[in-house]
Amino acid sequence: MLPFEVSKNPGETKLTIRGSLDINTAPALAEEIDKILATKPAKVEVDLGPLDLIDSSGVAALVKLYKGVRGGGGNVRISGARDQPLAIFKLLRMDKVFNL
Repeated sequence: MLPFEVSKNPGETKLTIRGSLDINTAPALAEEIDKILATKPAKVEVDLGPLDLIDSSGVAALVKLYKGVRGGGGNVRISGARDQPLAIFKLLRMDKVFNL
């Protein structure tokens, strides 16, 4: 089972990521991000509430999503980061970029 789920509503794409986002699961997420970006979404909501662990490859995938959506004039909202993922974002100073 993939550690993420994508649901699309009119005007918004929601991406929920759970478990571990690491070197083993990030490539599948990167593929999914390419599909999301291909639709030129106006708004993407990323829920990290169920995410327990993230590594640099996971962070890179989220940065790719953020840059791709923003580059297309869209908006990205990341919510629910806690514990280890939140600590990693703070360490990398990504908490400011993602408004966590």
